[in-house]
Amino acid sequence: MSYTPRLQDKYRNEVVPVLKEKFNYKSVMEVPKVEKIVISQGVGEAVSDRKLIDAAVADLTSIAGQQALMIKSKKDVSNFKLRKGMPIGTKVTLRREKMYEFLDRLISVALPRTRDFRGVKSKGDGSGNFTIGITENIIFPELDIDKVKKILGMDITIVTSAKTTEEGAALLTEFGFPFAKK
Repeated sequence: MSYTPRLQDKYRNEVVPVLKEKFNYKSVMEVPKVEKIVISQGVGEAVSDRKLIDAAVADLTSIAGQQALMIKSKKDVSNFKLRKGMPIGTKVTLRREKMYEFLDRLISVALPRTRDFRGVKSKGDGSGNFTIGITENIIFPELDIDKVKKILGMDITIVTSAKTTEEGAALLTEFGFPFAKK
């Protein structure tokens, strides 16, 4: 018997009918959905200390529940003492069940733990996708604060099939995403 994440059930049973009625979609297949979530971290100090990138990969892996990738530089930049092929960041792409699990943890646990949290700005990229910048990775309960070597920020990009920012925001609002009041 397979397990279905809570937000995936909510999407099928509650979000689809609401959005279908709100935007007058003719088919259920027109209703926007979350396609993937990309979490990325830049670790600029990894140029001088290789252990930082390994710690960042381990931290991101435990947050996402999936093995994170080490990102290497594509070209030399002499001002930053950077050579082509040096590790400079980490990323992980989540899809299907792991994506819904992460989104659920982000909405219900991690974002409320952010210091002075007043909601997420609701401006997307114009095509229904949203990127959130988080300054401290320790808002995720999967990380033990005492064992974190360096507190890093991260970008979380939620990629949807929505055609407009309004449709994407409506989709995330139905999931309970805490957008800031205007």
